[in-house]
Amino acid sequence: MSSSTRQRAKEGSSATSRASITNVRAPKRLLAPETESALTTRQLEILDALEDSVMVESLAGVTMAEIAKRMNCSLRTLYGIAPSKDELVMAVVDRRLHRIGREAIAALDLDGSPLTRLRAYLRAANQAVQPTTAAFSRDFARDPAARRVVGNHGAYVVAITQALLDEAVAEGEIPRMDTVALAHVLGGLGSEFSNPDIEEHVQGSPKNAADFVAEIIFSGLTSGAA
Repeated sequence: MSSSTRQRAKEGSSATSRASITNVRAPKRLLAPETESALTTRQLEILDALEDSVMVESLAGVTMAEIAKRMNCSLRTLYGIAPSKDELVMAVVDRRLHRIGREAIAALDLDGSPLTRLRAYLRAANQAVQPTTAAFSRDFARDPAARRVVGNHGAYVVAITQALLDEAVAEGEIPRMDTVALAHVLGGLGSEFSNPDIEEHVQGSPKNAADFVAEIIFSGLTSGAA
């Protein structure tokens, strides 16, 4: 095969992979875009403030009235965002995960090999578990609806990771392998280290632990391709 033919094949496989990434559908937003666009400036400020709050403390025993007092707003303002405290908290977390997801996807526009882009993507995606607390993780682990929200975002990360691994295989950057299995490992590191039973025992934050283990895996992949 000539060098030009190899180059065309490489470009073709890359284009196919990029198309497959585009075709991966992000989870449906709990707070629909049209609903969020109809919120007042004050309600949007409250959502931003709540994002910082729910990630660092447990709100399991906190009422809507207490949240309204903390946010220095009326109950009517809060109920204009969500009909219950649980739905409000989940909407805040889902909104945060979507924002981080958009920032992670932006990393895919960087120049570089598939693994270079995958590294950047996972580092950005792992922001989803930074900062967090064991109390927050336990609250979500006990709530089936919350687990579904987090699980849907996790499945999206895995799907994007698999597409990039497939591209790396097609371009000869890594050996041919079970990319589905590896994508679940790499894409699930963030959620694994935010597990409250594990988070308390790792050094540093869940994000740092996930990034550290991912780098070990990447080193093994590139060594295997050499």
